[in-house]
Formats: sequence, C-alpha cells, structure tokens
Amino acid sequence: MTVKATRNPGHSQLEAVLPETTWWKSPQLRRLNFCILSLIFFSSSNGFDGSLVNGLQSLDSWMDFMGQPTGTWLGFINGIYSVGALVSTIIAAWCSNKFGRKPCVWIGIIFILAGSILGAAAPNDTIYIVSRVLVGMSGGFITNAPPLLLNEIAYPAHRSISSCLFMIGYYVGSVISSWVTFQTRTYSSSWSWRLPTLLQMLCPLIAIPGFLLTPESPRWLVSRDRVEDARKVLAELHANGDLTAPLVTYEVQEIREAIAAEKESDASSSYSDMVKTPGNRRRLLITVTLGIFSQWSGNGVVSYYLAMVLDTVGVTATKDQLLISGCLQIWNLIFGTIGALLVERAGRRPLFLTSAGVMLVSYIIITGLSGSFASTGSAPIGTAVIPFIFIYFAGYDIALTPLLVAYPTEIWPFTLRSRGLSVAWLSAIGALIFNTFVNPVALSALGWRYYFVFVAILICYALTSYFFYPETKGYTLENMALIFDGHDRTVNDSEKAGSSGDGGEKVPGTNEVERV
Repeated sequence: MTVKATRNPGHSQLEAVLPETTWWKSPQLRRLNFCILSLIFFSSSNGFDGSLVNGLQSLDSWMDFMGQPTGTWLGFINGIYSVGALVSTIIAAWCSNKFGRKPCVWIGIIFILAGSILGAAAPNDTIYIVSRVLVGMSGGFITNAPPLLLNEIAYPAHRSISSCLFMIGYYVGSVISSWVTFQTRTYSSSWSWRLPTLLQMLCPLIAIPGFLLTPESPRWLVSRDRVEDARKVLAELHANGDLTAPLVTYEVQEIREAIAAEKESDASSSYSDMVKTPGNRRRLLITVTLGIFSQWSGNGVVSYYLAMVLDTVGVTATKDQLLISGCLQIWNLIFGTIGALLVERAGRRPLFLTSAGVMLVSYIIITGLSGSFASTGSAPIGTAVIPFIFIYFAGYDIALTPLLVAYPTEIWPFTLRSRGLSVAWLSAIGALIFNTFVNPVALSALGWRYYFVFVAILICYALTSYFFYPETKGYTLENMALIFDGHDRTVNDSEKAGSSGDGGEKVPGTNEVERV
C-alpha cells in the first residue's frame, strides 16, 4: 500500500531559523561545501573499479597476464573485490558508531593505497588478486563513514542534494578509469594495465586535504555526551562561529531530543533492533530491496561486462569498445548529477518510478534488438543496441545512483543509521557478488536470452517502489520518524526527552511541535 503524505511541522520551524544566504557569499558554507566535495570523492574508488576491470578486458596485455580469463575465473577476478567489501562493510558499521566517522575513513584510505600500489606492482595473477581484496576492503569503510558524515554535517537546506551527490563520485571514478584505459591501450608494455590499476587511489588522495578540514559528526558527538563540541562544530559550519545563532540552537535541541528519545525507547544500535518495530521493518524492506535492485536491474552486466555485451552485437574492436565505455561513463555522470539536483524539486518517488519505467522499456528493446542480431547478423541492428544502452543508464542514473546511499541514510534513526547503510551495502554487495560470478557464465551460455531475467526484475522494481517507497522530501533527519513511526509517537517521545531534565533548550522565535 502506498504511503499517505504526513504533515511535517518541524519543517516550518527549520525555515524560521534558516538565515537567508547563498553558499558562494558565505565563507563558512564555502568551506563546508569543500569538505562535502572531498567526501563525495571517496565514492570514486568503487566507480573506478567497476570501470577498471571492464576496460582491462579489452587489453591483450592484461588478458595474457591473467591467463585469458573467461567464465568462472573472470567472475572470480571481479567478485573478489566485492568479497573484501562485504567483510569490511560489517566492520565499518561498528567502527563508525564506536570510534566516530573520521577514523573509519582513514582506515579505508590506508587499504586503498596499499591495494593500488600492490596491484600495479603485481608480479603474477595471485598477487593481483590479493591487491583486489585490499582495495575491496577499503570499500566498506569509504562507502559507509563518508556518506554518514556528509549527511550529518551538511547545511540543512542543502542536505538532500549533498547526500545524493555522494554517489556521483562513483562516476567520477568511472570516467577517469575508462579514459585512462583508453589512453593506455596503445602502450606496448604491461603499463597499459598497471597505470590504470595504480591510479585507483587518485581520487581518495585528492580528497585528503578537504577531509583534513572536515570535523567529526555533531550527531556522533552528541551521542557521546559531547554536546558543547557538537555545538562548536555546527556553529563553525552553519553560523560563522556564532554559538548562540537560532539555527545552531535549533539543531542542537533537535539532535539532543531525537537521540534522547531513542534512548528513552530503549533503542540500541543492534541489527536485531531493525525488526523490532513496524517502522524499522519497513525501513529494512526498503533498504534491502534498494540494495538488490541497484545491482540486479541489469546494470551489472553492462558495468562489468560491457565488452562481452558489445561482442554479442558485433562491436568487437578494442578502440570502439573503450570509446563507448568512456562516453557511457560521462553520460552516467551527467544524468546522475541531474537526478541528484532534482531530488528536492521532483521528490524521491517520482524519480524512482520514472527510473523504473525508462529502464524497463529500454531493456525490453535491448533484448529484442540483441535477439534479432543473433538470428540475422545484421550490423545496423547490432549498432542500434548502443543508444538504448545509454537510454537505459539515464533511467538508472536519475534514481538508483543518487538515492542508493541517500535514501537509506535519511530514513534510519541515528542509533541505527550506520547499520542501516551497511545493510544497504551488504544487500548491494551480495547481489553484486552473485552478478560478477554468474553473469559471465550466463552470458557465455545464454547470450542475449539472459536479458529476460532482468526484464522481470525491473518489473519487480517498479512495483516495489510504487507500493513501499514513501516520499521523504522536506523532512530533516530527526523528523523522518514522522513517516515511519507515526506523528503522535514522535511528538510524545520528543516531549519525554525534553522534560527528562537534560537541559534541552527552547529555540527562540519558534513554536512547540504541534499535534496532528
């Protein structure tokens, strides 16, 4: 059943204390956006890897080095990255809650530096596989802590768009990877694949200066009873250092009340709490299905095995395959950014539903054209598949790219936020592991007929997003419980927290949260 819209009184309170300013005129917002841009760059390593192995499959030197991988061996080379990410994702959720968001990011940086250097210097295929495990281990840390930190420091009016832009960094990595591989294809030495492998650490390295300026999450600080430290962070980032600004007072009060209410209701950060209440069970359904659809909607075939897909429609030249891959990544970057910028204007549900419709129609056409090429061998029919691959990815990019991280991050309460995001990644990585092992085998055995599986999954995606994904536009992180847990319960919890003697402040010029 679809969700009815819920009135959000907290939104009007926030508007009352937000100063009228534009980010480019405000020194603290320019600094904040520089920090957020740096956090976005951390998602690039996943995108770099997704495009890297795809491009390396078009290079004879890499294929010879790895023993001409096909089928299960090729799936293992791709999938071992996801195995490393799967393990580290579980650890990262605990680390983010225990030690804070920033230490986890540093752990991820160390892993990716070690993995990139080891891969570029690998003397044999065994060492290369070990390097992919290390790079995969970085993935759990730099895809869990950075988006949490980004959401929790973002300027309230910019939070949704900033959060959705996190995964755009994925395509920044993809673009760099695909075009570096295109450029090195003419190298006669093994540096044709060693250089792209080494450059996997490029974007995380670029992000370090901005990350050094990024403070710890104020919400994590409040959870550790470091309220004054949190106040200083919020004042520095959102109010030019003014500790008494109405916006800072409002944010501190809202964060303290939300975290106190979670403690009042005996909420913890255990995975078992995700199934204890109807609201959390619904959050879990959304989180798991979104992770699965992000990888099982057909994109995994093209992301990791574009060369094989193009082979099935007669596009076999190395230059042509790499050129198409490079242009596709730029296309993805453009439409992913468009989706992120539309998230507040259009809303989450319209983006999900538009995405499902565009992907389904284009995938049906891709399947039909591929089948026709298989029976006729007509070059024009094979070439016609290419523009529909681009149309398909436009549909994917406007919703599943920006909202894969942003949607789960915003719907979970603070105590479960890191674990909720980890569940999203675990679902996505689990689906990705299945894809990377099964897709090359299925493509080799079934060819274009394998596409029918993803047509069915896209139908499921459309139905699930229509019936179960609520609209969250206009809600702060703390007020998201209005949608999932009910308005009256949220108000009562907030009132308990405010009267529990914790020194909660009243925000000047705003009214109490009204009952509906």
